[in-house]
Amino acid sequence: MAKKGQTKANAKPASVQKRAYNSTEKSKKERAARNKVRRQALAKGTVKKGDGKDIDHKKPLRNGGSTAKSNTRVRSAKANRADNGSYKGMTRKGGRK
Repeated sequence: MAKKGQTKANAKPASVQKRAYNSTEKSKKERAARNKVRRQALAKGTVKKGDGKDIDHKKPLRNGGSTAKSNTRVRSAKANRADNGSYKGMTRKGGRK
């Protein structure tokens, strides 16, 4: 049995790659920033758990955007993820690094 943080011997390559990417310092820092903004919106009452809403960064963090209130907005998950290329056939406005 694999220990916590390790991948199984028969794990799919995509799973191994995703785990490696998600454990980088850069990705941890960006994830923490996104979580912080979500927590602030929950406290303010603009979103609720399970409401199907996402916090969108007008200028994405990956493009140098900030977590300031002026750079965030509440959008439906479908609209936000379509704009950010998460659905098949959808395109991302900015390029991937």
